[in-house]
Amino acid sequence: MTEAATRPKREASRKDHLPFEAKHVDDFEWETIRWPGETGKMLFHPRAERPTEPNAGILRLAPGGYHPEHYHGFAQVWYIMSGEFRIDGKMYGPGTMIFHPDPHFEGEFHTETGGDILIVQYPGPTTAERPIYDDRFNMKERRAVAEERIDR
Repeated sequence: MTEAATRPKREASRKDHLPFEAKHVDDFEWETIRWPGETGKMLFHPRAERPTEPNAGILRLAPGGYHPEHYHGFAQVWYIMSGEFRIDGKMYGPGTMIFHPDPHFEGEFHTETGGDILIVQYPGPTTAERPIYDDRFNMKERRAVAEERIDR
């Protein structure tokens, strides 16, 4: 028996701590995302009652998916689960984790293979800017790239 298994259970040190939340990717529909070839399942995202909740979920990119260089004031982490992605001219594949501090730019991005990326976007520790969900992840119809704002 391990030491952890024999330790007595402790009471939480603070009664106002919230429990964890668990969501399964299969319980969500794919959403249209603003860049060509991208869909997503955002399992968590900011809402009026929880404005600091991160955008967290899976981006799925079809072969040929891309986005131009654009800018964000929030921070984010990506984990490439499948596929190969050319970001600012360099190839990245499965097992690669990418950290974008705040503020940051996302370099020009292309994929010939398509693939899935786990993303977590959260309020910037230095800018305090929050990730944006509405009109970026839950679009009814994608706008032309030339019409899309690159500053959010």
